[in-house]
Amino acid sequence: MTKRPGPDIRELFGFAVKDRREALGWTQEEFAERAGIHRTYLSDIERGTRNVSLVNIERVALAFSLKISELFQNLE
Repeated sequence: MTKRPGPDIRELFGFAVKDRREALGWTQEEFAERAGIHRTYLSDIERGTRNVSLVNIERVALAFSLKISELFQNLE
């Protein structure tokens, strides 16, 4: 499998989550509580070091009141 140039999907997803969270004015603690995930797990997501499960992707989308597809639109 060929790696695409630039940030990988985990980093792109993390950047999108962080951008959205900051645009809403939420701290990591606030957002993690809304999403039902641990703050350090969220930190890993935002840094692009965590390979996020589908269950947690859904939790993130729901916490933002987004469809999963809307959450991924910011990655392209």
